[in-house]
Amino acid sequence: MSAFRDLKVVGDDRVTAIGLGTWGIGGYESPDYSRDDESVEVLRHGLELGINLIDTAEFYGAGHSEELVGRAIRGFDREELFIVSKVWPSHFGYSQAKRAARASAKRLGTYIDLYLLHWPGDSWRKIEETLHALEELVDEGLIRYIGVSNFDLELLRRSQEAMRRYEIVANEVKYSLKDRWPETSGLLDYMKREKIALIAYTPLEKGSLARNPCLAEIGRKYGKTASQVALNYLIWEENVIAIPKAGRKEHVEENAGAMGWRLSKEDREKARGCV
Repeated sequence: MSAFRDLKVVGDDRVTAIGLGTWGIGGYESPDYSRDDESVEVLRHGLELGINLIDTAEFYGAGHSEELVGRAIRGFDREELFIVSKVWPSHFGYSQAKRAARASAKRLGTYIDLYLLHWPGDSWRKIEETLHALEELVDEGLIRYIGVSNFDLELLRRSQEAMRRYEIVANEVKYSLKDRWPETSGLLDYMKREKIALIAYTPLEKGSLARNPCLAEIGRKYGKTASQVALNYLIWEENVIAIPKAGRKEHVEENAGAMGWRLSKEDREKARGCV
């Protein structure tokens, strides 16, 4: 489908502008096995539609989310997929980060395309040690790219300066029509200039934007839903990828429909006024 040629750049790779988010799939802070088969089917459905980015983390379901991603990708061409995972701050540090990455790769059953520091934590020394450990994991082939998550502009710059051999290629942050702090803080513009991908989580504000009548009115002009307008607002930016949660097949299909078209500048401005 042409809609799924809506691609963004991460490092030297091209990924779909909409990815599959897995927060809550397989549990939240502890494993939940009650919907495993359904969750795997939903993820596989997204991959079959042509979405190629899956975002997960060791923290999600205490690692069970990664196990479900590992199940979902079986039978697909691994080189066509882009898997993102994250190390939790309690595992920051040179040795701990390496152990955490290896454990994540084992649960996934494969290497990790993009490995992120999930939150800044409270120690710059630990952040720096972790970044240097991840550079060694790139050399080993366990991960391919290094990124951060929930880093503000100052901490992102500092992390860039700390890198010895590789670059920070992504920063995953909360970003939606309702919460546009990456725009107002200068983070988005800086990341554009530096060619760093911004991966936007909670892009639909837990479904509240899907129920916005103003966005629905804009969407009617394009034959799209309020959710699709809210997602398209984000991916309109050249370096932004959105990762709505892949909870149900129909939601994945609707999310995928946010790709392959763009709001006009006028309608994008109108969308800002809807929230």
